[in-house]
Amino acid sequence: MPNDRIHGVFNILATPFTPEGVVDTDSLRRLVNFQLELGAYGLTILGVMGEASKLTVDERQQVLAIVMDTVAGRAPIIVGTSHANPDIMIRLSREAFSAGADAVMIAPPHFDDPTDDNVLAFYERMADAFDGAIVVQDYPLVTNALLSPALLAELATRIGAIRYLKLEDPPLMQKISAIREVTDRYAIFGGLGGMFFLEELARGCAGTMTGFAFTEILVAVYKAFSAGDRQQAERIFDQYLPLIRFENQPVINLSIRKALLQRRGAIAAPTLRPPFAAIDAGTHQEIDWMLRRVGISDPTQRIHFAQE
Repeated sequence: MPNDRIHGVFNILATPFTPEGVVDTDSLRRLVNFQLELGAYGLTILGVMGEASKLTVDERQQVLAIVMDTVAGRAPIIVGTSHANPDIMIRLSREAFSAGADAVMIAPPHFDDPTDDNVLAFYERMADAFDGAIVVQDYPLVTNALLSPALLAELATRIGAIRYLKLEDPPLMQKISAIREVTDRYAIFGGLGGMFFLEELARGCAGTMTGFAFTEILVAVYKAFSAGDRQQAERIFDQYLPLIRFENQPVINLSIRKALLQRRGAIAAPTLRPPFAAIDAGTHQEIDWMLRRVGISDPTQRIHFAQE
């Protein structure tokens, strides 16, 4: 059965860098505390939006150690351990669990022939190599592997460690329902910047994993929906949906997100490691415009809602 700790809004933690491109350990600690103070139910570290693929193995170990030390058991931690080398993936997963992680998130590697049998064999190898829960990352835009509902059901049937799914394969809501028709073994989490969070919850998702810079908004939506107050959940979600949409622009989504995190005082610099697409002066002006449109006058302050 899924771990009761893994539900709700998990923030996919950005990895802060100094202007010189070095991991900014002070900002990393500040960002962890910032996200937990905003009410994040847990943190997912070293994911795609954490720029894990741009970090060395040593840097990934450094980020893991700092996050686990800073969290100090206050919230569950999911660690992204995907890597091009399966042996390194196993090593990173073992280290994550040794450090106290609640689960690891693993995407299929880039197969030359991404058949169902190859995907099954890969996850079986992972599950045999370490003890702990696995979050399957279903993100074919990045992995080039299509995980059908039938394949996902087979994975959960054959591998006891697999009970969580990070779903980013549109059309999201239709796939949620298609998975539910063939298996009830998954706690499903949405993503894609939170753009469809309300609809995902209505289809039965257990929460979301996204790096949206205003975590407290998604937390308020989740709490209202879980309490049965769908009208309040809809009101909050609809008010801030323009900001969610704007932040999740293709190509520059992480650049915008880090700019917002800097404006919120959560990180010192919005630096990304190459390759990345920078945002121009016009985008910065649009951020100002967007914040005004949704009623955020001071992004450094936590947004409070009626049910708090």
